[in-house]
Amino acid sequence: MQTPLENFIDYKAETGMQCGNYSIDVPKLQEGEQYRFHFDATKCIGCRCCEVACNEQNNNPADIKWRRVGEMEGGEFPAVMQLFNSMSCNHCDEPACLIGCPTESYIKFDNGIVFHDDDACIGCQYCTWNCPYGVPTYHEERKIVTKCHMCHERLAENESPACVQACPSGAIEIEAVNVEEWKANEMDEKGNMPFLPDAQITQSMTRYTLPDNIPEGMFERDEHHLKAAHPELPLVFMTVLTQISLGAFFALFLGEVFASMGFVAPTLVMAIMAFIPAAIGLPLSALHLGRPYKAMMAMKNVKTSWLSREAVALGAFVGMMTLFASLYLTEVSHILKAIIALVILVVGVAGIYSQAMIYRIKARPSWDRVSTNLKFFGVSYIGLFLLASIALLESHVEIVTPLIALAMLIALSQGFFSYEDFRDIKSSEVYEMKKTKQLYVEQFSKVQLFRAGSFIVGALLLPLLSLVLLSADNLFLAQVILIIGLLVSFASEISDRFLFYTTVVPLSMAGSFFVGKQRH
Repeated sequence: MQTPLENFIDYKAETGMQCGNYSIDVPKLQEGEQYRFHFDATKCIGCRCCEVACNEQNNNPADIKWRRVGEMEGGEFPAVMQLFNSMSCNHCDEPACLIGCPTESYIKFDNGIVFHDDDACIGCQYCTWNCPYGVPTYHEERKIVTKCHMCHERLAENESPACVQACPSGAIEIEAVNVEEWKANEMDEKGNMPFLPDAQITQSMTRYTLPDNIPEGMFERDEHHLKAAHPELPLVFMTVLTQISLGAFFALFLGEVFASMGFVAPTLVMAIMAFIPAAIGLPLSALHLGRPYKAMMAMKNVKTSWLSREAVALGAFVGMMTLFASLYLTEVSHILKAIIALVILVVGVAGIYSQAMIYRIKARPSWDRVSTNLKFFGVSYIGLFLLASIALLESHVEIVTPLIALAMLIALSQGFFSYEDFRDIKSSEVYEMKKTKQLYVEQFSKVQLFRAGSFIVGALLLPLLSLVLLSADNLFLAQVILIIGLLVSFASEISDRFLFYTTVVPLSMAGSFFVGKQRH
């Protein structure tokens, strides 16, 4: 029995068919049209010539694939079907990579090609998170993201892209399409194929031709692969530390409000300790970048990028908190301090909200839930514990109990959010969420157990014990217990954020049997 490739070679010999399509006859684009790929799955034999040609054309190493071939199978013997999907960039009408990029490194040309400006890229890799098709690829050697540009320089010379030219079966073509007609009449029918995220997510332009009678029960050939995502440790610490500062500054704001009513006033040390976590955490985000020396460029695209909005808001938050601390060296009234603190607090809330919205992306289902927003704000309880610890060290005992009580109330909410978050993952029927659950159970069960145990001890039991000791006037032991609880709570939230990053399973096309999907 001959293989599909052997059958095709015989077919070429019989018909005199020529391999490759060196020149193309793409009509001049009319108004409202753009170029796109057409992939004919009835012709693809899975030889991967397109992958090789693309890498050679663009001088990419073997692990960087701008075009990938995925494998699917289904049916029952003898009526079985093997299906391939050769996909590069879909050059979408609403590209998520372009919308989310903080440095405006993506440009959509008039001819529809989504082009990546390598010089402007800072290597933040946010586009690799946003794209539901897994197209943008981080190039470790160059420290930037790279992607397919449809061999635009070849198209300009009326020469076909490398993948089109190399395909021996003519399964890949370039064609012109009227964008609005495609979106209105054909996208749902011809823009999708099995195990590919819905074309509507980004208004994908790629057209697919599929075989008739695709059997039910098709499965991805890489479904046996399950890899944890990158832990993103700089972001783990950055997000948690900035969220702690928000909680601490909230406590400082409340302190100024009550001080204006005659209660004990916050101190300079408290103001300094409120901004220190964010002042440490914010620069850590630069360690996540491929080009950290270009970190300031992350503020460029405030118009559409949540990452830019986060950078601007949190940068302003840290700067304003620093200036606010200097007010404690002056005779400014507590009422004025409270008003100024309220403005700064609003900026901080906007920063953490933007931070959460970075992860509310359709391409990553376990992130794109309201629990992400709630848990990001919930970490603020540690900031209140921090201010309570400072107040206790400075012998302002009368404000310690209210701070601890408020922190424990927020911590209880955080515990509820965490419980509901995991319960939602366990009960979800979404394929990627099922894989996330599998990662929790098979690879990170010990981390999850540590998270639960350390949260109960650090956020609830030890603070409660410190309150008991305070009521018994044992201030020293109450200080020690509260500080230990603060550290244990911090470790608990760090472990939870570690799980947040490592267990995410993104949308993507089907992968291959041996290497699975291209992960970032």
